[in-house]
Amino acid sequence: MGVLLHLLSGVALLVWGTNIVKVGILRVYGANLRHVLSTSVANRFTAFLAGLGVTGLVQSSNATAVIVSSFVGQGLIAVAPALAIMLGANVGTAVMVQVFSLDLSWLSPLLIFVGVILHLSWKGSKPGHVGRVLIGLGLITLALELISIATRPVVQAAGVKVLFSTLTGDAALDMLIGAFLTILCYSSLAVVLFCGALASAGVVSIHVALALVLGANLGSGISALLTTSGNNQPGKRVTLGNLLSRLLGCVVALPFLGEAENLLALIDHDPQRLIVNFHLLFNVALAVLLLGATAPLARLCEAVLPGRNTGESQVTPRHLDPAALPTPTLALANAAREVLRIGDRVEQMLDNLLRVLRTNDAKLAAATCRIDNEVDDLYTAIKLYLTRISLEALDERDGQRWTEIISLTINLEHAGDIIERVLVDAKEKKIAHNLMFSEAGMQEIAEMHARLVSNLRLGLSVFLNGDLKSAQTLMAEKANFRELEQKYARTHLQRVAVQTAESIETSSLHLDVISELKRLNSLFCATAYPVLEQAGVLNRSRMKEDDASGTPPVRQLSTAARQ
Repeated sequence: MGVLLHLLSGVALLVWGTNIVKVGILRVYGANLRHVLSTSVANRFTAFLAGLGVTGLVQSSNATAVIVSSFVGQGLIAVAPALAIMLGANVGTAVMVQVFSLDLSWLSPLLIFVGVILHLSWKGSKPGHVGRVLIGLGLITLALELISIATRPVVQAAGVKVLFSTLTGDAALDMLIGAFLTILCYSSLAVVLFCGALASAGVVSIHVALALVLGANLGSGISALLTTSGNNQPGKRVTLGNLLSRLLGCVVALPFLGEAENLLALIDHDPQRLIVNFHLLFNVALAVLLLGATAPLARLCEAVLPGRNTGESQVTPRHLDPAALPTPTLALANAAREVLRIGDRVEQMLDNLLRVLRTNDAKLAAATCRIDNEVDDLYTAIKLYLTRISLEALDERDGQRWTEIISLTINLEHAGDIIERVLVDAKEKKIAHNLMFSEAGMQEIAEMHARLVSNLRLGLSVFLNGDLKSAQTLMAEKANFRELEQKYARTHLQRVAVQTAESIETSSLHLDVISELKRLNSLFCATAYPVLEQAGVLNRSRMKEDDASGTPPVRQLSTAARQ
């Protein structure tokens, strides 16, 4: 039992080491790696080399798959070059297996020693992350040494021999077992090195180890597909194509394992070297065969996963046409249309918020928080699009419009963050304890919510048409909403004073909610300011609107209620 625990701990350390290296590299060079991948699609060969190099650094083809899938999902890369990148990523993993299969036990103490010093001395900085990478590399080499030591007594253990003897019957079954192990470990590199160690120790035959390696390649493709299962349709096509290519390679290679064993034995008969050489040969051969067929494979994936799913149709920018950038007026119109889509998503979040506050629906709260991620993505896309418009080419009116668009975009993104924060508070303070607002309190929140949604729609209308009368109405609604918040804060405190149980239990959350609704209303009403200012009817100072102390009255009431 102790031997088995040592073996399992070695495998766990191997998986953990590869994860540390992946995280460290992405934190230090993540932006650069993404830039390399996104700009390497000029032809399939540069895409292949980019995938090989990036995966050699991060030690994980799954990490590369996640990055590439996100690019395809955003429309930055087509599926065919993305599949070429994945072929390179698979070869990159195989090359790293070759490196770590060497005797690097002398290097492990040095890497860990230097890595710990860097990580602790410059924690959170670039040298600190480099230290993290060195620690991960040191743990990988140490884990391989531990596995090698642990497998020596395994050979003499009768029970373990019986266990592994069950793997000698069917190559296809052994391949499925290897795929299952890879899905569990989330690292084909770890599984292949482990298979090499088992074969070297004589625990399994070479033939079984080769079948397990095929399974490791298949399992890696399955893991990548599962990791990107939440992506949109184009993003999932990349990992589907990667899985289909690996499945095809495994089906073709499975009948020829005996011939591959004899051929590789001529190069190096050492069992561990033979296993890792087979892994490299398999991925190189697969890349050579399929690199010219990425376009047909991409069309097959598009046929299997056709169209756009709801996730993509909501989050992928529809109107930000790069071809319109040389024409600022057209580009600004495109950006304005995209901002209205953010407004639609924020309105959906508001509708969900009221339902959550009424019903304590935790699943709907979580789904609404995910919508905020879509809002953030659209916000980033619009912001980057606007920065690509030449400001020198803008006249005064277009310059003003550019400012209006970026201001509303920022306000809507901030609104999404506020709604998400309210939902998180509701889950922690209300849903988790199965509390409910009082009937009167819920009616007040519902009334404020209805007026808030109406003001959001009016604000978007003002943004779109610049109507002065609508802008004046919106500013009047802002003042009315502030008065309504103050009124309902007082009535809530009155319910607390008469010992209404629901009001007492939810008092803090109730006051926070109506205060945040007022903040949201202020963000939506801000679209009126440019119209009023341009018409010359906006006061230079609005200080009378707020309390002289600078603290809105509802904040004072909220503080008093908490005390």
